[in-house]
Amino acid sequence: MRSISYVITDRVGIHARPAGIVVKAAQKYQSEILVHRGEKQADAKKLMQLMSLGAKGGEEISVTAEGPDEEEACAAMEKVLKENL
Repeated sequence: MRSISYVITDRVGIHARPAGIVVKAAQKYQSEILVHRGEKQADAKKLMQLMSLGAKGGEEISVTAEGPDEEEACAAMEKVLKENL
């Protein structure tokens, strides 16, 4: 299992546009990719789950990937988050 932490820099947080980009990127990988905010977690491949986290700007989230392509998936998620959130 691989994981990263990221502090959201977009002041609005996870909203529809960047969440859609994250989901599209996550769906390219076989690994299970989860996004965590506090006690909540969401499947990064499901838009509504991701948006339901309610993560706002300045908050820290963590992403875990587990599966055959977990290293690539985690690196891709980190890149997508930095570019869009």
